Amino acid sequence: MNIWYGLDRVPQALGDSGTAVTIGVFDGVHRGHQQLIQRAIDEARRLGVPSVMFTFDPHPTVVFRPDAVPPLLGTVEERARLAFDMGIDHVVVVGFTAEIAGWSPEEYVDRVLVDLLGAKSVIVGENFTFGHKAAGTPETLQQLGPERDMTVHVLNLLQLDEHTVSSTYIRSALAAGKVENAHEALGRPFSVHGEVTHGAGRGGRALGFPTANQYFQEKFALPADGVYAGYLIVEQPADGGEKVGTMPVGQRLPAAISVGTNPTFGHEPRSVESFVLDHEADLYGLNVTVEFIHRLRGMETYTSLEELIEAINKDVADTRQVLGDEV
Repeated sequence: MNIWYGLDRVPQALGDSGTAVTIGVFDGVHRGHQQLIQRAIDEARRLGVPSVMFTFDPHPTVVFRPDAVPPLLGTVEERARLAFDMGIDHVVVVGFTAEIAGWSPEEYVDRVLVDLLGAKSVIVGENFTFGHKAAGTPETLQQLGPERDMTVHVLNLLQLDEHTVSSTYIRSALAAGKVENAHEALGRPFSVHGEVTHGAGRGGRALGFPTANQYFQEKFALPADGVYAGYLIVEQPADGGEKVGTMPVGQRLPAAISVGTNPTFGHEPRSVESFVLDHEADLYGLNVTVEFIHRLRGMETYTSLEELIEAINKDVADTRQVLGDEV
């Protein structure tokens, strides 16, 4: 498993024996993306060559419409990890630039797929575009492929009920707080990953509900402000311990999760705050993953601490009910 950042970092030897390549942004690695990745893995096994996921960071919209860059569903490292977990052999991450955007479709195919990756099989979605002014289409690839000893497979977009599975659809679901819809399209719960940092400190001191606080850059998507039932997973600490406090490392621990700016206390930076049920630990400085399962309610403002504590107690009870036997 290798990940290379930049075309100039890819070893020439990678393409010597040929590869099976799938190309795209793969933001979120949703179920539609998973079809592309799995087909690349299957083609690689059939041909006896390595499989490659070719992706971009930052999002190509940075070049075309910098004022309309969509919030990301995860980091490029998370994309790579999900692809590796599926069985992809290599990930190539390219910084999409105005120079690359200016390549003709033929130049793109020759420089990337033929000369660099030695692609024998290329897998793309039916909405894939490439080259100057997005002039290249799947049909263009199919026309250029045979004379370059390259087979092109074009997969239909995945349909789910009345929706096309896409990163745009998932962002829309999250913005509406519909984390179950995002879960269905992703094939797994929507999650965020990051370091636990110090918040205002009132969770345990004033409220009796100590929370693991995380803050994320605005370029990343979060569910709509509100309270959710979900899980927190503690990543392996540096000392390799199996527990942090009473929290087993690597296990999904039921949690009541708040997303928002704490309007009761005058609005603060937007955060994800997780209260882990029935466990205690000092998580500061550790990385944790938070999974969103169900939205309990929207964000509300309370007139007193007593009223807020009563609401949190109800959130905890509702979390237990939603998660059922897993609590």
